[in-house]
Amino acid sequence: MRKHKKIAHKTNPTFAVVVDGETEVWYLQMLKRNERDIRVSIKPEIPNKKSVEEQYNLVCDLSSKEFTKVFWIIDLDTVIKEENEAPKGKKSPLKTFDEYRTNLSKNFSNVVVVVNNPCLEFWFLLHFEKTSKYFDTCSGAETQLKKNLKNYEKTQKFFTKQNDDIYLKLKPNLKTALDNSIALGSFDNQNPKKTMCEMELLFQSDELKNHFE
Repeated sequence: MRKHKKIAHKTNPTFAVVVDGETEVWYLQMLKRNERDIRVSIKPEIPNKKSVEEQYNLVCDLSSKEFTKVFWIIDLDTVIKEENEAPKGKKSPLKTFDEYRTNLSKNFSNVVVVVNNPCLEFWFLLHFEKTSKYFDTCSGAETQLKKNLKNYEKTQKFFTKQNDDIYLKLKPNLKTALDNSIALGSFDNQNPKKTMCEMELLFQSDELKNHFE
């Protein structure tokens, strides 16, 4: 009897994405909902507690599981807030974050750290403006964003509205946003007040870059 060759099914890449808020989750869900031909599973993960340490621990835990890559999308205003509230004599949260980032880069080959300063709303803003203005709070970036994206609000209804969700609103300007974010450069631990956005690290990852060229 003729033997049938066993066909090896190629599994699609899977990304775990550690975030600290629901807006990131909704945005990533809408990206996947609208880009249906992407053969990458994107799974947002929020830690039980939203401290930088808790996020880091979750990233480390997920890195040992069955994910092609683990992305840590972090709003630097969260770290700066911890820095400003830290008691005197306590280790600097900014220094701790830099140590986390360095350790992940050196020792976790499947982890990518994506820093946005101040927050994800700045990434949205880059779809409309090429700017390096420093916003010391996320609300400042939101105010500027609303000049371009009318009625913007941090609600699930706004982000996920059928046929008019956040990703669809921004998609026509995605290439502009990628160009603007790249122009700002990478995170600089010596200059935490440098405005920047590293979302291109997700969109230009090996598994996604051909889709977004």
